[in-house]
Amino acid sequence: MKKTLLCVACSLFALSACAGDLEVAPTSPLKVDLGSVVETGAVEPVDGITSAGQPDEAALKVFAESGYAAVIDLRTAGEERGLDEQAVVEGLGMEYVPLPIGRDGISFENAKALDDLIGRYDEPVLVHCGSANRVGALLALRSSLAGADDEAALEMGKEGGLTRLEPKVQKILEEN
Repeated sequence: MKKTLLCVACSLFALSACAGDLEVAPTSPLKVDLGSVVETGAVEPVDGITSAGQPDEAALKVFAESGYAAVIDLRTAGEERGLDEQAVVEGLGMEYVPLPIGRDGISFENAKALDDLIGRYDEPVLVHCGSANRVGALLALRSSLAGADDEAALEMGKEGGLTRLEPKVQKILEEN
């Protein structure tokens, strides 16, 4: 018994000593904090997508330098962006794609439209609205369209920024 405990203790000690040498790959969140993107000067997509709130020119520059092909803007015409987003995006060599979706536009049809747009690009895309709430809502419905169960679809939505629209998304999922 003592010998077995000693072997277990030695094995755990050896494993813990080796653990310090392991490099753990950093996780890359689907919804990014734009301040951190600018501070680090880097961003990594998740399955070709990054979700965010309204980016400024400095953040858009990081996306362009990171190889993003397009910026899909879900904000409606009346929403203030703080810059001429289309001009900035195109000036940085990316495609600007408006897909105006208001709170009432959360639907499977619009999730499919977003999916079709994302599918046009081999390089990563940034999808944003004001806070990423609408992005997360559409990503949840997109996930459901791809076969995810309701719980997994909602989790994808939350990873993409879904917050206040969660009850609306739950209702849509339950009805279909």
